Amino acid sequence: MSAFTDRLLRHVDDRGMMANLRCVLVDSKKHRAWPVLNRLGIAVTDDVLAHVAGLFATHPEDIKVGNFGATCQAIENKHGKDRSDDKLTPTERRFQHLLAAEKGDELHKRVTRLVLMAKSQGVPVNYEQLATDLRRWNDRTKTEWAAAFWTPGTKPATEEPI
Repeated sequence: MSAFTDRLLRHVDDRGMMANLRCVLVDSKKHRAWPVLNRLGIAVTDDVLAHVAGLFATHPEDIKVGNFGATCQAIENKHGKDRSDDKLTPTERRFQHLLAAEKGDELHKRVTRLVLMAKSQGVPVNYEQLATDLRRWNDRTKTEWAAAFWTPGTKPATEEPI
């Protein structure tokens, strides 16, 4: 996956390419992103990589550590809310809805919303890990994101050989 983000980073200053790449996030404009995806070596049929590439074009602040749960925790920390009451914060509520999302369009829309929040707060995103996690979207991924969000500072459990 490193080659994926490296290719994106090489073109980060190409404003036209990034504008066309962002079109992948809008159903009526997806066709404008297809030539750019092809130049980057991303198959038009690879919904996950295409979507993550569009997110990168929207918010190109990349980081190489942490998962999307850690990103959402950083967004939460930027708000500086007092967590003394029992109510969920808006970020916690959005994150819960993200974890409950089905793989596909619903998941992509919820991730997009949180990446836009990350952009507004200046929080970088680990796009390489995000692409991997969205591809395998399962209970383990959801648990790792939840652990990173609600118990920051803990490392995800490593897979034990069977």
